[in-house]
Amino acid sequence: MNTPSLNTLRAFDAAARHKTLGAAARELQVTTGAVSQQINQLEATLEAKLFERHRRGLRLTEAGLRLHRPIEHAMGLIQQGIDSLKSRSTQISIALSPSLAAKWLIPGLSEIAEANPEIDLQIITAQAPDQSDAEFILHLGAAPSTAGRKVDLLCETTLVAVAGPTLIARAPVIARESFFAQYILIEDARRPWARWLNQSGTAFQAHQVAQTALALDAAEAGTGIALVPAIMAKDALAAGRLVKLKEFPPEPGQGLYLIRPANTPASAARRIVEDWIRSAV
Repeated sequence: MNTPSLNTLRAFDAAARHKTLGAAARELQVTTGAVSQQINQLEATLEAKLFERHRRGLRLTEAGLRLHRPIEHAMGLIQQGIDSLKSRSTQISIALSPSLAAKWLIPGLSEIAEANPEIDLQIITAQAPDQSDAEFILHLGAAPSTAGRKVDLLCETTLVAVAGPTLIARAPVIARESFFAQYILIEDARRPWARWLNQSGTAFQAHQVAQTALALDAAEAGTGIALVPAIMAKDALAAGRLVKLKEFPPEPGQGLYLIRPANTPASAARRIVEDWIRSAV
């Protein structure tokens, strides 16, 4: 006995669930005659009557009931697999540090969300995002070494000294070390002020915070001057919440890097997200 085709079994399943040929045809987007022909072929192949036909529609025979139970279950499993694959193909994960997420990525998420509502973005924040298995990893700092993954430099990073306008209304004409030493300097875990000012032996008073996002928040509040990557201060500078006092030249090898799997085929959703990340830099 030849095994019935999947289309034939789909027609049988639809007819058994809807109990009319017309409703089954509308679900399958075929003609009523096509569904009837598929069922007739199936009954001929199995040498069994599967439906009792009456004026109000169809009723499964005992043989039809025995056949429909496993087919209905199998069709459900097939649909679950398809739905799962569709879900994964439109669910894109991005891993990055909490500060980079809060001050750079998340403020721009509405743009891609509104343009592509079918994409489900999963934002994973971690102090060491390089260890994540996310589709995309954004790494800010020295060039990472990641075996088996592609690494692209999106942009070099410059450091900028910033303060809230209530503390300093405009940038100084000459931003020497002595100018900054007059104020409380906000240091995050990377200690950028110490690296710069210790070279000249300039004494300074620092306020320690754990993350760059907190340094930016403290600067906006007028607590002191923060020294942060320019990409993370961009929105606040554009909105006038911060004033740029000094910009430092890029440090060799320091930048914003995009890390992604090397051999994974790019889905349409992944290409959209990657293009958006690159355009946002």
